[in-house]
Amino acid sequence: MRYLIISDIHANLAAFEAVLADAGPFDMAWCLGDMVGYGPDPNECIERLLELPHICVAGNHDWAAIKKLKISDFNPDAARACLWTRKQLTSQNRDYLLSLPQRIVRDDFTIVHGSPRHPIWEYILHPVTAKINFAHFDTQFCLVGHTHVPVIFRYRPQGVCEAFPPSYHHPMPLGEDRLIINPGSVGQPRDGDPRASYAILDPEKLTIEYRRVAYPIEVTQKRMMEKGLPLWLIKRLEFGR
Repeated sequence: MRYLIISDIHANLAAFEAVLADAGPFDMAWCLGDMVGYGPDPNECIERLLELPHICVAGNHDWAAIKKLKISDFNPDAARACLWTRKQLTSQNRDYLLSLPQRIVRDDFTIVHGSPRHPIWEYILHPVTAKINFAHFDTQFCLVGHTHVPVIFRYRPQGVCEAFPPSYHHPMPLGEDRLIINPGSVGQPRDGDPRASYAILDPEKLTIEYRRVAYPIEVTQKRMMEKGLPLWLIKRLEFGR
């Protein structure tokens, strides 16, 4: 079995299509939320995901786009993009976002957007936060997004939690420890690498392979300019920040 693990597409269709082309055949996509927000193609990205066998959880930008979350905590550019997204969504795609759960459990995997403790909003950026969150899910593994930074947090039996960056383009055994796994962002990477980030999970062999793939950033930037989206959101795609 091959599962495509994707998160934080953020309405960036060019990046999403590059990931799908690079991934090769897979049995199902697991989407960790934030299909929309920031980018120029919210409807197109939702509809592309709906063409695939998939499961998906809600992210904070998904909720904000359907008014389930106030945008008062968003920075001004994110809030402006969210207001634009609200006007673009079709009724069918709005209903799809409304249907998304906060948490899905599949076999040994808990799937959330932010964290198992606070699925929509909490960022897991450091081992201290990760360690607290291991008490909030029962499976061996938890998949999260939200930070746009690929990373794995490992919880040792002696109570030590450590973070390590992934290595790319070869399958890594998940091992026997409990892990919180972040595949990074498809459409808005923020680790200094502008390429789309995703992972391939084999749930039978219990391996995960992190991948990066270049996409035509200028295509997304042009579409964002045409839609009148904030300049900083357009420029940051070049730098992966």
